[in-house]
Amino acid sequence: MKKIIVTVVGKDAVGILAKTCTYLAKERINILDISQTVTGGYFNMMMIVDAAKYGKTFDRLCAELASLGNGMGMRIHCQKSEIFEKMHRV
Repeated sequence: MKKIIVTVVGKDAVGILAKTCTYLAKERINILDISQTVTGGYFNMMMIVDAAKYGKTFDRLCAELASLGNGMGMRIHCQKSEIFEKMHRV
């Protein structure tokens, strides 16, 4: 399993979840957990995904997600889950 944390933040609009999930499904990335909220008109979503079947590099995934976010007026950021696991071991 190749866990990645994906965050999506920006002004709320129709289709954010659909467009993000459609991209992930197309790239064979499985959503393991998802949380979203809208506060004061701003959308915030965090997903834990499994990118083990994704055929490209982590940097490519981050760039493609960032581009997808830019097209929606959102900020999409991804991080490897190992960062969080190692931080909590110290």
